[in-house]
Amino acid sequence: MLTLGEYQTLTILRDTEPGLFLGDEEENEVLLPNRYKPETFEIGDKITVFVYLDNEERPVATTDKPYVTKGDFALLRCNQVTKYGAFLDWGLVKELFCPFKEQAFKMKPGNWYLVYCYEDKETNRLVASSKTNQFLSNKELTVNQFDDVEVLISHPSDFGMNVIVNKTHTGLIFKEDIYSELSIGDIHKGIVKKIRPGNKLDIVLGQIGYRSIEPNASRILTELEDNSGYLPVSDKSSPEEIKEMFEMSKKNFKKAIGSLYKQRLIEIKPDGIYLVKN
Repeated sequence: MLTLGEYQTLTILRDTEPGLFLGDEEENEVLLPNRYKPETFEIGDKITVFVYLDNEERPVATTDKPYVTKGDFALLRCNQVTKYGAFLDWGLVKELFCPFKEQAFKMKPGNWYLVYCYEDKETNRLVASSKTNQFLSNKELTVNQFDDVEVLISHPSDFGMNVIVNKTHTGLIFKEDIYSELSIGDIHKGIVKKIRPGNKLDIVLGQIGYRSIEPNASRILTELEDNSGYLPVSDKSSPEEIKEMFEMSKKNFKKAIGSLYKQRLIEIKPDGIYLVKN
């Protein structure tokens, strides 16, 4: 069965004037227009394509790769707004439609929006929605505390930054756990720091507690090596200085240099930390 909004590997059936006709194992066919025809091919070859509806609402295949596929999130630019809704650039000839009813805020041409792509059951068209929370749920969590997760930056709040966790749940990075600039649409690796009542997920980027010692220590060593074996910071430095230099909390910094000191890799002096020379 041909499925809209997904990549599919189909068989080249025949070469015609408008392009190549492709088919699946159930004898469904779709046109791959000439503009996407490979330079060399043979009837019977397999080809991976993306299928969606063209301007005539007919299924069509393309070898172009859209910026988002069905069931996923992406940051897209609004190209135009008409009386019907907004049209977003998603990397294909036909723009992705976002109805007014699916806009969290009225979209404006030239602005970027985090959206979810889905198939509208009434029209069978692929459409976008910036009301992303309706496609997320924390009712039944698929993650546990300290799990590694994929984090998509969603939107700021008074408490920090709202995020999408594993494309499934909502989460929050509190302000005190943010050590570098975060931009909407960015994807990071994170960890579930805590699960609060109501299945609310507290997320941090990087790693937690003793898990953070090794990567943080490695970063400090790299900075020392890049700066002739000396850095003008120590456990007496302010949290702001440490955050600016290493993008980590003072607590994690102290754990990291404590680990390095115990391994006799650094010396800690009043004016900073020094790399121990072998």
